[in-house]
Amino acid sequence: MPRLLFCELSPLTYKISVMKCIFIRAVKNLLSGERIAREKQANPLPYEIYSHKSLIRRKLGNVEPELQENKAVNLSIAAPKVTGILIRPGEVFSFWSLVGSTSERKGYQKGLVINRGKTGSGIGGGMCQFTNLIHWLVLHSPLEIVEHHHHDGIDLFPDYGRQVPFGVGTSIVFNYLDYRFKNTTEATYQLIVYTTPDYLCGELRSDVQSDFSYHIKALDEFFSRESDGIYRNGQIIRNTVDKRNGNTVQSELIKTNHAKIQYDASFVADLLQ
Repeated sequence: MPRLLFCELSPLTYKISVMKCIFIRAVKNLLSGERIAREKQANPLPYEIYSHKSLIRRKLGNVEPELQENKAVNLSIAAPKVTGILIRPGEVFSFWSLVGSTSERKGYQKGLVINRGKTGSGIGGGMCQFTNLIHWLVLHSPLEIVEHHHHDGIDLFPDYGRQVPFGVGTSIVFNYLDYRFKNTTEATYQLIVYTTPDYLCGELRSDVQSDFSYHIKALDEFFSRESDGIYRNGQIIRNTVDKRNGNTVQSELIKTNHAKIQYDASFVADLLQ
Protein backbone atom coordinates (compact mmCIF):
# COMPACT_ATOMS: atom_id res chain seq x y z
CA MET A 1 0.00 0.00 0.00
CA PRO A 2 1.48 3.39 -0.98
CA ARG A 3 2.44 5.75 1.80
CA LEU A 4 -0.14 8.47 2.47
CA LEU A 5 0.76 12.09 1.91
CA PHE A 6 0.62 14.42 4.92
CA CYS A 7 -2.55 16.04 3.57
CA GLU A 8 -4.21 12.61 3.31
CA LEU A 9 -3.71 11.58 6.93
CA SER A 10 -6.77 13.34 8.37
CA PRO A 11 -9.09 16.32 7.85
CA LEU A 12 -6.82 18.33 10.14
CA THR A 13 -3.65 17.62 8.15
CA TYR A 14 -5.53 18.42 4.95
CA LYS A 15 -6.59 21.79 6.39
CA ILE A 16 -3.01 22.50 7.49
CA SER A 17 -1.75 21.70 3.98
CA VAL A 18 -4.30 24.04 2.41
CA MET A 19 -3.37 26.85 4.81
CA LYS A 20 0.29 26.34 3.92
CA CYS A 21 -0.50 26.63 0.19
CA ILE A 22 -2.53 29.80 0.78
CA PHE A 23 0.31 31.38 2.78
CA ILE A 24 2.96 30.47 0.20
CA ARG A 25 0.88 31.91 -2.62
CA ALA A 26 0.19 35.11 -0.68
CA VAL A 27 3.93 35.63 -0.20
CA LYS A 28 4.59 34.83 -3.86
CA ASN A 29 1.98 37.39 -4.92
CA LEU A 30 3.59 40.07 -2.76
CA LEU A 31 7.02 39.44 -4.23
CA SER A 32 5.99 38.95 -7.86
CA GLY A 33 6.12 42.59 -8.92
CA GLU A 34 3.17 42.05 -11.27
CA ARG A 35 0.79 44.93 -11.88
CA ILE A 36 -2.55 43.47 -10.84
CA ALA A 37 -5.64 45.13 -12.32
CA ARG A 38 -7.56 46.95 -9.56
CA GLU A 39 -9.36 49.91 -11.14
CA LYS A 40 -13.04 49.60 -11.99
CA GLN A 41 -15.28 51.70 -14.18
CA ALA A 42 -19.06 51.55 -14.09
CA ASN A 43 -19.52 52.74 -17.68
CA PRO A 44 -18.79 50.03 -20.27
CA LEU A 45 -15.95 50.64 -22.71
CA PRO A 46 -17.31 51.39 -26.19
CA TYR A 47 -16.49 48.21 -28.13
CA GLU A 48 -17.70 44.70 -27.39
CA ILE A 49 -15.03 42.11 -28.18
CA TYR A 50 -17.08 39.06 -27.21
CA SER A 51 -20.03 38.14 -25.02
CA HIS A 52 -21.41 34.89 -23.66
CA LYS A 53 -23.85 33.59 -21.07
CA SER A 54 -23.91 30.24 -19.28
CA LEU A 55 -26.87 28.53 -17.67
CA ILE A 56 -26.47 28.48 -13.89
CA ARG A 57 -28.67 25.49 -13.07
CA ARG A 58 -27.35 22.91 -15.49
CA LYS A 59 -28.03 19.19 -15.49
CA LEU A 60 -24.84 17.69 -14.06
CA GLY A 61 -25.30 13.98 -13.52
CA ASN A 62 -26.75 13.33 -10.07
CA VAL A 63 -25.66 16.62 -8.49
CA GLU A 64 -28.13 17.70 -5.80
CA PRO A 65 -30.44 20.57 -6.88
CA GLU A 66 -29.67 22.37 -3.62
CA LEU A 67 -26.03 22.74 -4.66
CA GLN A 68 -27.16 24.34 -7.91
CA GLU A 69 -29.37 26.81 -6.04
CA ASN A 70 -26.52 27.65 -3.69
CA LYS A 71 -24.19 28.12 -6.65
CA ALA A 72 -26.59 30.76 -7.97
CA VAL A 73 -26.24 32.61 -4.65
CA ASN A 74 -22.44 32.31 -4.72
CA LEU A 75 -22.17 33.64 -8.26
CA SER A 76 -24.44 36.58 -7.43
CA ILE A 77 -22.09 37.52 -4.56
CA ALA A 78 -18.89 37.19 -6.59
CA ALA A 79 -19.96 38.85 -9.86
CA PRO A 80 -20.10 42.43 -8.48
CA LYS A 81 -16.51 42.04 -7.25
CA VAL A 82 -15.29 41.56 -10.82
CA THR A 83 -17.64 43.56 -13.04
CA GLY A 84 -16.27 46.79 -14.45
CA ILE A 85 -12.63 45.84 -13.90
CA LEU A 86 -10.26 47.57 -16.32
CA ILE A 87 -7.21 45.69 -17.55
CA ARG A 88 -4.83 48.31 -18.87
CA PRO A 89 -1.72 47.60 -21.00
CA GLY A 90 0.80 45.61 -18.98
CA GLU A 91 -1.66 44.72 -16.21
CA VAL A 92 -2.60 41.23 -15.05
CA PHE A 93 -6.14 40.14 -14.22
CA SER A 94 -6.25 37.88 -11.14
CA PHE A 95 -9.56 36.28 -10.24
CA TRP A 96 -8.77 35.69 -6.58
CA SER A 97 -7.24 39.14 -6.11
CA LEU A 98 -10.68 40.58 -6.91
CA VAL A 99 -13.05 38.01 -5.42
CA GLY A 100 -11.11 37.16 -2.26
CA SER A 101 -11.94 34.22 -0.03
CA THR A 102 -15.39 32.67 -0.43
CA SER A 103 -16.25 32.28 3.24
CA GLU A 104 -19.54 31.58 4.97
CA ARG A 105 -19.16 34.87 6.82
CA LYS A 106 -19.45 36.69 3.48
CA GLY A 107 -22.69 34.91 2.64
CA TYR A 108 -21.33 32.11 0.48
CA GLN A 109 -23.10 28.77 0.68
CA LYS A 110 -22.24 25.15 -0.01
CA GLY A 111 -21.97 24.53 -3.74
CA LEU A 112 -20.50 21.95 -6.07
CA VAL A 113 -16.73 21.45 -5.83
CA ILE A 114 -14.42 19.03 -7.62
CA ASN A 115 -11.49 17.60 -5.69
CA ARG A 116 -9.10 14.98 -7.07
CA GLY A 117 -11.49 14.01 -9.81
CA LYS A 118 -14.53 13.60 -7.58
CA THR A 119 -17.52 15.83 -6.92
CA GLY A 120 -18.45 17.10 -3.49
CA SER A 121 -19.71 20.19 -1.72
CA GLY A 122 -17.93 23.12 -0.15
CA ILE A 123 -18.53 26.71 0.92
CA GLY A 124 -18.28 28.95 -2.13
CA GLY A 125 -18.63 26.08 -4.59
CA GLY A 126 -19.44 26.96 -8.19
CA MET A 127 -16.71 29.53 -8.80
CA CYS A 128 -15.27 27.37 -11.58
CA GLN A 129 -18.27 28.33 -13.70
CA PHE A 130 -17.27 31.96 -13.21
CA THR A 131 -13.69 31.44 -14.41
CA ASN A 132 -14.95 29.15 -17.19
CA LEU A 133 -16.95 32.11 -18.52
CA ILE A 134 -14.02 34.51 -18.22
CA HIS A 135 -11.69 32.02 -19.91
CA TRP A 136 -14.10 31.61 -22.82
CA LEU A 137 -14.24 35.39 -23.27
CA VAL A 138 -10.45 35.73 -23.12
CA LEU A 139 -9.97 32.98 -25.72
CA HIS A 140 -11.79 35.27 -28.15
CA SER A 141 -9.22 38.04 -27.72
CA PRO A 142 -5.47 38.69 -28.03
CA LEU A 143 -5.06 38.71 -24.24
CA GLU A 144 -2.37 36.35 -22.93
CA ILE A 145 -3.40 33.65 -20.45
CA VAL A 146 -0.63 33.39 -17.85
CA GLU A 147 -2.22 31.04 -15.28
CA HIS A 148 -4.79 28.40 -16.09
CA HIS A 149 -5.54 25.15 -14.29
CA HIS A 150 -8.11 22.60 -15.38
CA HIS A 151 -9.58 19.24 -14.41
CA ASP A 152 -7.29 17.37 -16.76
CA GLY A 153 -7.70 13.72 -17.63
CA ILE A 154 -11.31 13.32 -16.46
CA ASP A 155 -14.74 13.83 -18.03
CA LEU A 156 -17.09 14.19 -15.08
CA PHE A 157 -20.51 14.69 -16.66
CA PRO A 158 -22.28 13.61 -19.86
CA ASP A 159 -23.16 16.38 -22.29
CA TYR A 160 -26.49 18.15 -21.90
CA GLY A 161 -26.89 21.03 -24.32
CA ARG A 162 -23.17 21.79 -24.41
CA GLN A 163 -22.43 25.31 -25.72
CA VAL A 164 -18.64 25.31 -25.60
CA PRO A 165 -16.20 22.53 -26.53
CA PHE A 166 -15.17 20.00 -23.90
CA GLY A 167 -11.74 20.83 -22.51
CA VAL A 168 -11.90 24.62 -22.26
CA GLY A 169 -12.88 24.69 -18.59
CA THR A 170 -10.92 25.88 -15.57
CA SER A 171 -10.06 24.74 -12.07
CA ILE A 172 -9.50 27.21 -9.22
CA VAL A 173 -8.87 27.00 -5.48
CA PHE A 174 -8.46 30.05 -3.24
CA ASN A 175 -5.88 31.43 -3.55
CA TYR A 176 -3.17 29.15 -4.83
CA LEU A 177 -4.87 27.95 -8.03
CA ASP A 178 -5.78 31.20 -9.74
CA TYR A 179 -6.99 32.21 -13.19
CA ARG A 180 -4.91 35.03 -14.65
CA PHE A 181 -4.39 36.75 -17.96
CA LYS A 182 -2.15 39.63 -19.02
CA ASN A 183 -2.89 42.53 -21.32
CA THR A 184 0.10 42.57 -23.66
CA THR A 185 -1.63 44.91 -26.13
CA GLU A 186 -1.81 48.71 -26.31
CA ALA A 187 -5.58 48.74 -25.75
CA THR A 188 -7.50 48.76 -22.46
CA TYR A 189 -9.93 45.91 -21.81
CA GLN A 190 -12.86 45.58 -19.43
CA LEU A 191 -14.91 42.70 -18.04
CA ILE A 192 -18.63 43.16 -17.45
CA VAL A 193 -20.22 40.25 -15.56
CA TYR A 194 -23.62 39.85 -13.93
CA THR A 195 -26.21 37.26 -13.05
CA THR A 196 -29.85 36.96 -14.04
CA PRO A 197 -32.28 34.48 -12.46
CA ASP A 198 -31.08 31.84 -14.94
CA TYR A 199 -27.73 32.88 -16.39
CA LEU A 200 -24.22 34.06 -15.60
CA CYS A 201 -23.52 36.68 -18.27
CA GLY A 202 -20.26 38.21 -19.39
CA GLU A 203 -18.83 40.72 -21.86
CA LEU A 204 -15.25 41.50 -22.77
CA ARG A 205 -15.01 45.09 -23.97
CA SER A 206 -12.25 47.43 -25.15
CA ASP A 207 -11.56 51.06 -25.94
CA VAL A 208 -10.30 50.01 -29.39
CA GLN A 209 -12.04 48.02 -32.09
CA SER A 210 -10.28 44.78 -32.97
CA ASP A 211 -9.26 43.92 -36.54
CA PHE A 212 -9.34 40.23 -35.68
CA SER A 213 -11.90 37.68 -34.57
CA TYR A 214 -11.19 34.38 -32.84
CA HIS A 215 -12.97 31.10 -33.48
CA ILE A 216 -12.63 28.09 -31.18
CA LYS A 217 -13.75 24.66 -32.33
CA ALA A 218 -13.38 20.99 -31.45
CA LEU A 219 -11.83 18.62 -33.99
CA ASP A 220 -11.58 14.83 -34.25
CA GLU A 221 -13.77 14.14 -31.21
CA PHE A 222 -14.39 10.49 -30.38
CA PHE A 223 -14.73 8.07 -27.47
CA SER A 224 -12.42 5.07 -27.16
CA ARG A 225 -12.53 1.96 -25.01
CA GLU A 226 -9.18 1.33 -23.33
CA SER A 227 -7.94 -1.19 -20.79
CA ASP A 228 -8.95 0.89 -17.77
CA GLY A 229 -12.13 2.49 -19.08
CA ILE A 230 -13.63 4.75 -21.74
CA TYR A 231 -11.90 7.94 -22.80
CA ARG A 232 -13.01 11.12 -24.51
CA ASN A 233 -10.57 12.32 -27.17
CA GLY A 234 -10.19 15.33 -29.41
CA GLN A 235 -8.43 18.60 -30.09
CA ILE A 236 -9.36 22.22 -29.45
CA ILE A 237 -8.25 24.63 -32.16
CA ARG A 238 -8.31 28.43 -32.22
CA ASN A 239 -8.34 30.25 -35.56
CA THR A 240 -7.51 33.94 -35.79
CA VAL A 241 -9.32 35.66 -38.66
CA ASP A 242 -8.54 39.09 -40.12
CA LYS A 243 -11.94 40.78 -40.22
CA ARG A 244 -10.78 43.14 -42.98
CA ASN A 245 -10.39 40.38 -45.58
CA GLY A 246 -11.71 37.18 -43.97
CA ASN A 247 -8.34 35.41 -44.10
CA THR A 248 -7.25 33.04 -41.34
CA VAL A 249 -3.90 34.39 -40.18
CA GLN A 250 -3.19 31.85 -37.45
CA SER A 251 -4.41 28.42 -36.42
CA GLU A 252 -3.22 27.09 -33.07
CA LEU A 253 -3.76 23.97 -31.01
CA ILE A 254 -5.11 24.98 -27.61
CA LYS A 255 -5.52 21.57 -26.03
CA THR A 256 -5.49 17.85 -26.74
CA ASN A 257 -8.13 15.91 -24.80
CA HIS A 258 -7.70 12.39 -23.50
CA ALA A 259 -10.06 12.21 -20.53
CA LYS A 260 -11.47 9.19 -18.74
CA ILE A 261 -15.25 9.38 -18.38
CA GLN A 262 -16.55 9.24 -14.81
CA TYR A 263 -20.20 8.53 -15.68
CA ASP A 264 -22.19 5.57 -16.99
CA ALA A 265 -20.82 4.36 -20.32
CA SER A 266 -24.34 3.98 -21.69
CA PHE A 267 -24.37 7.75 -22.32
CA VAL A 268 -21.70 7.36 -25.03
CA ALA A 269 -22.31 3.78 -26.21
CA ASP A 270 -23.34 4.92 -29.69
CA LEU A 271 -20.25 7.14 -30.01
CA LEU A 272 -17.57 4.57 -29.20
CA GLN A 273 -14.90 3.86 -31.78
